[in-house]
Amino acid sequence: MTQPTDNRREALLTAALNAAERGWHVFPLFPATKRPALHGEASCSRAGACVDGHRKWEQRATTDPDRIRATWTHAPFNVGIATGPSGLLVVDLDMPKPHSNADTPDGAATFGALCERTGHAVPDTYRTRTASGGSHLYFTAPTGVRLANTAGTVAPLVDTRAWGGYVVAAGSITPAGPYKAISGPVTASLPAWLLSILKPAPVRPTGPLRLPAVNGSRAALAALERECAVVSAAPESKRNITLNRCAFKVGRFVAWGDIARHVVEDAFQAAGEAHGLPAAECRATIRSALDGSIRKARPRDAA
Repeated sequence: MTQPTDNRREALLTAALNAAERGWHVFPLFPATKRPALHGEASCSRAGACVDGHRKWEQRATTDPDRIRATWTHAPFNVGIATGPSGLLVVDLDMPKPHSNADTPDGAATFGALCERTGHAVPDTYRTRTASGGSHLYFTAPTGVRLANTAGTVAPLVDTRAWGGYVVAAGSITPAGPYKAISGPVTASLPAWLLSILKPAPVRPTGPLRLPAVNGSRAALAALERECAVVSAAPESKRNITLNRCAFKVGRFVAWGDIARHVVEDAFQAAGEAHGLPAAECRATIRSALDGSIRKARPRDAA
């Protein structure tokens, strides 16, 4: 049975007020959707809140209970939380696309694997279940650092929302299902190890990749140089996954005894850090990739 509109509006108003009480800046989303219910710049009348210029959803998000009540009296709006103004960093653990391979891991699995590789437990913090079956992990962002949104930087199917982004709050409803809080109310501080992955990397001087002068087969050294160059050219959103894939390719030469493992690790570490990846993330990714490659390497004559 469909919930009456008035009851639904009251429930969503309560959700918006609850978020605002936590200091989270909210704004309306069109009923049953994830789209901001605010006018665009092209249709802005430059009046009211926009008298000094068009204000987007991030600028109009509020914690003012009177403004929230006035807005939610008009319709059963879903609730958006502007993460940047709210001092939040939200980790979005997504689900694979509907037509993905059945063995494709979801964001929770890839994030859990990253935590394991870096020697950390999955953080315990306020969490919501999304309509798609994924989850959002809420963290208090550190002061003095302006974090931006990311897509796949942390791990495959793991995105983050900070300045310039928003999430759908618990209590909102879409045709795919509801957004529900599935943990306690405490929002943990963003862990330092996760901040090290997300923090903007300092600009580094660029130059030709120089590998150490070492003994090794010509094929192994050529492969190492080629794959390090691929890492150096990878787009920001695919740096980690590219590092993992390239290190895995070179791992077979380590398994065959053509090149020392520490040489491969040092070369990829230098390439990854020069491209802005945190040192700890590089080490974990390289070791995991080489371990898997060495374990799965076929004999040389069968390769």
